Amino acid sequence: MPNLKDIKNRIQSVENTKKITKAMKMVAAAKVKRAETTVKSARPFSDELLSLFKTMLSKVDISVSEGVTPERAIDNYNLLLTPREIKTRGLLVMTSNKGLAGAYNANIIRAVNKEIDDNSAQGYGTILYVVGMKGSAAFKHLKGAARVAKTYTSVVDNPTAGAADMIAQDMAEDYAIGVIDDIKIITTHFNNMMSYSLTEQQLLPVNLDDVEAKELDPLMEFEPSPNSVLQAIVPMYLSNTIYQALLEASASELASRMTAMSAASNNAEEMITNLTINYNKARQAAITQELVEIVSGANAAKG
Repeated sequence: MPNLKDIKNRIQSVENTKKITKAMKMVAAAKVKRAETTVKSARPFSDELLSLFKTMLSKVDISVSEGVTPERAIDNYNLLLTPREIKTRGLLVMTSNKGLAGAYNANIIRAVNKEIDDNSAQGYGTILYVVGMKGSAAFKHLKGAARVAKTYTSVVDNPTAGAADMIAQDMAEDYAIGVIDDIKIITTHFNNMMSYSLTEQQLLPVNLDDVEAKELDPLMEFEPSPNSVLQAIVPMYLSNTIYQALLEASASELASRMTAMSAASNNAEEMITNLTINYNKARQAAITQELVEIVSGANAAKG
C-alpha cells in the first residue's frame, strides 16, 4: 500500500515546482513581448543597411583606398572584404546564460558541433566566439583544431549596439591579422511567440548573392569619396548584423523558455491530479482496512 505521507509530500513538492515554472512562464511572456517589438522594429533598418551596403560594394572598387586611413581593423574595408584562402573559420555562436529554455541551447550547440566536424573534414580549423554561459560551458573542452577565442556573457540579457560593436571589433582584429579567414554567425531567427528557426549567416567575406543590389541614382555623389563612405558603412554593417543577431537570439530564447515553462506547468498540473487520485485511493484503502480490522475484532470478541 502506498505511504500516504510520501504521496502528500510528493504532491506538495510538485505544487511548489508548478509555482516556479508558472512564475518563470509569466516573466518570459512579459519579456518576450518587449523583445518581439524590439527585434521587429530593428529589422527594416538592418535589411535596408544590408541592401545599401551590398549595392555600394557591387559598384565601388574596394582595391582603391585613396583618402582612406584606417585607425582600427574594423575600418580597413579593403582587408575585410577581400576573399582569401581559408585555413581557419571563425564562428560567432549565440547561446543563453540560463537553461530551462527547452531545446534552444541544445539545437545551437548541436549545429556548432556539426560545423566544427565539417570544417575538420575539409582540413579547416575552427575558432569560436561564444555569446552566453551555456555555450561557454559546452565548448570549454574542445580538442584538436577547434578552440574558443573569446566569450561574451554580459551581453545576452540586454543586447546593445555597444556590445555588438565590441564583438565586431574583436572579430575584425582577428580577421585582419589572419587568426581567422572567414566569419559565420550561428544564431536563431525569431518567428513568433511559439517558434524560432536556427540560422547560419555569412558575415565575412560578404556574399553578394544574398541580397539583390539596387541601382544607385546616377546623380548621387559621395563626399569626400565613395571609398570613404564605404569605409564608414563597413563597421556599421558588421556591428549592426551582430546586433540584429543578438536581438533575434534574445527573443527566440525567451519564446522558447515561455513555451517550455508552459509545458512544464501543464505537466505539473497533470501530475498533481494523478497523485491526488492515488492519494485518495490509498486513503480509502486505509480506511477500509481499518474498518475490516474493527469488524473482525468485534466478531472475534462475540465468538
